[in-house]
Amino acid sequence: MTILCVRFQLPPAHEAALPGLLGLLEDFTPVVEALPPDGALADLRGAERYFGRDAVELASVIRVRALAHHGVDCVIGAGPGPMLARMALRDARPGVTRAVTEGEAADFLAGKPVAALPGVGTATARTLCEYGLDTLGRVAAAPLSTLQRLVGAKAGRELHEKAGGVDRGRVVPNGVSRSLATERPFTRDELDPDRHRRALLAAAGELGARLRAVDKVCGTLTLTVRYADRSSTTRTRTLKEPTAHSAALTRTAYEMYEALGLQRARVRALALRAEALGPAEQASHQLTFDPVDEKLRRIEEVADRARAKFGPHAVMPGTLAA
Repeated sequence: MTILCVRFQLPPAHEAALPGLLGLLEDFTPVVEALPPDGALADLRGAERYFGRDAVELASVIRVRALAHHGVDCVIGAGPGPMLARMALRDARPGVTRAVTEGEAADFLAGKPVAALPGVGTATARTLCEYGLDTLGRVAAAPLSTLQRLVGAKAGRELHEKAGGVDRGRVVPNGVSRSLATERPFTRDELDPDRHRRALLAAAGELGARLRAVDKVCGTLTLTVRYADRSSTTRTRTLKEPTAHSAALTRTAYEMYEALGLQRARVRALALRAEALGPAEQASHQLTFDPVDEKLRRIEEVADRARAKFGPHAVMPGTLAA
């Protein structure tokens, strides 16, 4: 299961809250599709690898954050594809994610009325029912040629596949922020610049790993410093080239931090947000012929494989492990 379908339980006339809730989902993955007025699809493939948790566990975290930060509860369905996640949502209730695995899909669908399948309209459902194909189980068992004769060649094939649990859909990102963010709070007001830099190193490393996990790069990086008096300072910098390279993100974060000249500021938290996301395959990397940089990139690839296998904290810089 890698896809979540989330429906936020918004009060009437509170649809304006949806962008903020989409931002909450985008803290886990940039692959978020808004379903106005109160829902969204989220592809968690990269998030599962990075956080070392499955979709159901991440769904629990999302629900807690929605309640804590927005005062909004939600119901969540999970499945291997968008169609199954949407249909699982209909059986979900607050506090319990309804999950349908790929192996359970056919049994889950079998007893449902044919009209429950997304994309099956009233006229199509009526036609199928007239021929005794009133459940998805019966549609899946029907000969493909029969379905194609009733609803057409292409529609018949798609209907046959979907009724059997084959979900070829994908999440199409259309969220408002198109970003990934992370925050490093301190247990007390922190004055030590070295601790500030360690927090930035950890945050940039996390963002880089999460971007690489979903094959994305970012074009801008935003630093937010939150102070003890609840005020904050925000700085944004456009990168020389879009990247998901942790070292490049760390350098940029350090540069923005140093430019602030904080001088014994009492810092409560530091946050980084990667924005202007794009596909990694469309990004260009300027060759520097710097052996150190190329070595770091190779190490990064090995570290990513280790994290995917053993969890997000399997590999980290020595200064963070100390």
